Amino acid sequence: MSAQDKTTAQLATPAPMSVFERFLTLWVLLCIVTGIAAGQMAPAAFQAIGRLEFAQVNLPVGLLIWVMIIPMLVKVDFTALHEIRQHVRGIGVTLFVNWLVKPFSMAFLGWLFIRNLFAPLLPAEQLDSYIAGLILLAAAPCTAMVFVWSRLTNGHPLFTLSQVAINDSIMVFAFAPLVAFLLGISAISVPWSTLLTSVLLYIVIPVGLAQLWRRSLLAKGQAAFDAAMTRIGPWSIAALLATLVLLFAFQGEAILRQPLVIALLAVPILIQVFFNSALAYWLNKAVGEKHNVACPSALIGASNFFELAVAAAISLFGFESGAALATVVGVLIEVPAMLLVVKLVNASKGWYETA
Repeated sequence: MSAQDKTTAQLATPAPMSVFERFLTLWVLLCIVTGIAAGQMAPAAFQAIGRLEFAQVNLPVGLLIWVMIIPMLVKVDFTALHEIRQHVRGIGVTLFVNWLVKPFSMAFLGWLFIRNLFAPLLPAEQLDSYIAGLILLAAAPCTAMVFVWSRLTNGHPLFTLSQVAINDSIMVFAFAPLVAFLLGISAISVPWSTLLTSVLLYIVIPVGLAQLWRRSLLAKGQAAFDAAMTRIGPWSIAALLATLVLLFAFQGEAILRQPLVIALLAVPILIQVFFNSALAYWLNKAVGEKHNVACPSALIGASNFFELAVAAAISLFGFESGAALATVVGVLIEVPAMLLVVKLVNASKGWYETA
């Protein structure tokens, strides 16, 4: 293995989840309680925060989203794209599930559960918004946490890195058209200008800044890069939790009126997680990929870039929208659901490797 490949492998295999990451669901629940309580006690303060906008972008949230996303994108090595040729079948499965199955299956699940089965139990004026949030959640493949899931399954590090790099490259061009198309067939209108602004602010600019920062750090040596990653690692989760407190301060009244909403929104998200992970896992076996490729392929097919989804939902529909709430439910169930998928693919290794 060359020196560059060794460096890439090190970057693709972070330490297993910290206690903070492992209990992310607990912290999200605490943010829900804190946000709802704060919103009830000081509504005027949060309304003032909500008015801090420029070109339909809430400035405090925009800053938090950048702090949330950029440290994750610094880890992505786009030079790893040359690894694609070594695992063409696995990459093909990943792209098929991520871009041709997951967004469309979520649009279907949203129509089935939100617009039909659960409609009598949900506020009628928010049905379209809930579906929009689910679509935003499914249209952005996971960027950062998939490295952790891959490590927990002994996934191939270079394959994991290459599939993240190619997904991020595709997302720059495909996220806006895909979301616009799926919202359109779901009879939900959204201004193209607002959608493109979200892509520019939360994908294009952060990717550019992150890659410039990455090159600057690596120019100082691997030790400097590793030290910086350790230092900025907590920024993403801290910014995410602060965003959630703000969001639930605005959503509190609606949640107190209908607490069942969160449980109902979780149903299509959980179905999507297990359906897409199982599909990618089985397809990799069918095309003859190794288990250490099938695992990260299945895991990225099941997880979402929920930070981007939250940002886009707030920009497109606002703090108090059902879309913002739906994306946050994705955050709430991401860790326990993905840990279960990790357990299942590890336990089924014997079956997978059986001819």
